[in-house]
Amino acid sequence: MKGIYDIHCHIVPGVDDGAKDLKTSVRMLQKEYDDGVRNIIATPHFRYDMFEPSLEQVKKQFLRVRKAAAEIGEDGIQMYLGCELHSSMDMTDCLKKGERLTMSGSRYVLTEFRTSDEKSYIRERVQALIRKGYYPIIAHVERYHSVVKNGLDFIDELRDMGAYIQMNADSIIGEDGFMIKRFCKKVIKEEMLDFVGSDGHDLARRTPHIGKCYDKIEKMMGTDYADMIFISNPECIINNERF
Repeated sequence: MKGIYDIHCHIVPGVDDGAKDLKTSVRMLQKEYDDGVRNIIATPHFRYDMFEPSLEQVKKQFLRVRKAAAEIGEDGIQMYLGCELHSSMDMTDCLKKGERLTMSGSRYVLTEFRTSDEKSYIRERVQALIRKGYYPIIAHVERYHSVVKNGLDFIDELRDMGAYIQMNADSIIGEDGFMIKRFCKKVIKEEMLDFVGSDGHDLARRTPHIGKCYDKIEKMMGTDYADMIFISNPECIINNERF
């Protein structure tokens, strides 16, 4: 198991509530490398009144991580830059003007919602992105009450609209509780999961567990499915291709 991707990770130091310094970033990189990860899309938060790092600062800190990542292990880790963009009414304008980043310069956008957001709001914001030609990836979909409450129907609807579904590794392996784990298993069994991210922030509270999650999904669904979620689908982001 090598060459897998982590498409959601707060590893850029000092720009959000993730890695506090480069030392932490390097430790996270080593953990990811040991888990078989060879590609990471770093996704610093952008959320009004909470995380508003300047793009200049984000890019400067990202270059430091990218340099460190190339020196990890025998073959290094390839780094790409994205953003976890919290939904707002002007999110498409921010993206169009280049004020916020898509995933590795592609049309894919990692989109976060509040846990309490209603179905109607999630649907409307996803439609707004799609109308402008973006490919929304719904970040950690298992966190949203309106999604879990409506079971697989709303996930099916979002995917039919053209959105993609991402879940956190911790949720899948049971670190976030039995109920969330059970919901994730249902989604995976119905083959409605498109991406997994560690949503790693550090090595204390929110450690990246991509390797353990890969093993679990491989055991549950087989190697081909695990490779699709952790390698083939993420490669489509890098190549700016739909699947």
